[in-house]
Amino acid sequence: DLGTTYSCVGVTLNGKVKIIPNEMGERKTPSYVAFTEKELLIGELAKNQAIIDPKNTIFDNNCVKKKQKIIKVNFFFFDDLNNTQNLYSLIGRRFNDKTVQEDMKLWPFEVINKNDRPHVKVTYKGEKRTFAAEEIFAMMLQKMKDIAENYLGKSITHAITTVPAYFDNSQREAVREAGESINLKLLHIINEPTAATVAYGFYKNYNEANIIIYNLGGSTFDVSLIKLEEGIYEIEAMNGDTHLGGRDFDERVMTYFINQFKHKHNIDLRQNSYAIAKLRRECEKAKHTLSTVTQVKVEIENLVDGIDLSETLTRTMFEELNYDLFKKTITLLDTLLKNSQFNNSDIHEVKFYYYFEICI
Repeated sequence: DLGTTYSCVGVTLNGKVKIIPNEMGERKTPSYVAFTEKELLIGELAKNQAIIDPKNTIFDNNCVKKKQKIIKVNFFFFDDLNNTQNLYSLIGRRFNDKTVQEDMKLWPFEVINKNDRPHVKVTYKGEKRTFAAEEIFAMMLQKMKDIAENYLGKSITHAITTVPAYFDNSQREAVREAGESINLKLLHIINEPTAATVAYGFYKNYNEANIIIYNLGGSTFDVSLIKLEEGIYEIEAMNGDTHLGGRDFDERVMTYFINQFKHKHNIDLRQNSYAIAKLRRECEKAKHTLSTVTQVKVEIENLVDGIDLSETLTRTMFEELNYDLFKKTITLLDTLLKNSQFNNSDIHEVKFYYYFEICI
């Protein structure tokens, strides 16, 4: 499963699926690919580049605002921040595609036309290089393949992967070709909401059922109505927002802390990309911590000019800061039901998938 924020890989052992930990011992790997002067970094090491060298990452808020100067960067991640589209939207598309042309206005990295396909241009090991989105996708796929092979101690040649339900045929074929480029045959490419219903095993409890899958990811939100009939899943209706995800919730918390810091010290953290990168990471950690506790202390030593940040974030504060975002997801769910002409009484199950675990 290559997500826009995190990726994971699993294997079936003794009839059960086991999610394989990466070299850090984590079951999920950040979907980050970084090009540096010395090497290619993927996963956690690539994510660390955002702290080490934020000016070469798209985490710098100053390089994702539509009306500001675009800074060429050599760091890519499969996510969208501040309405910046992710690399998924480049996969399988032509350079002159309207979607590509519109999104190019927002991307912080340089996109060029090569053989009528969009390619990203980077500086890698001191040289200018170009890569298709499918190639970067393949790099992430290779990383997950390596994790599985290291764990199992043998070569992996076949796999099943998931893609967003809105992917068209050309995008799905591009994903398949990315697998072939690393000698990995993708036996099935499954819609993410369908994979979720299969994972929950609804077919064991129902012969026929209508199921809602609510999926709030790191960068996108989608809600799907799936019909189960005699073991076959069909997506009846979909709704969502490709510019709404966990990162938007992080941004709300960050803005709160930025305002608090400015009030106390008269310093605008937005002017310091390194400080913002550190704050963003700590806000994400705090959000996840609130899944198990009601409050968390956010502390960053020497955030800027020798000044530390020390603030408390409660679960109630988090929910209040993001109330309208939560409400928007519910509105999209209501719209899906209305347009599909299904009533609440027609739904047998609702399953929630979160990039983070705060309950709605």
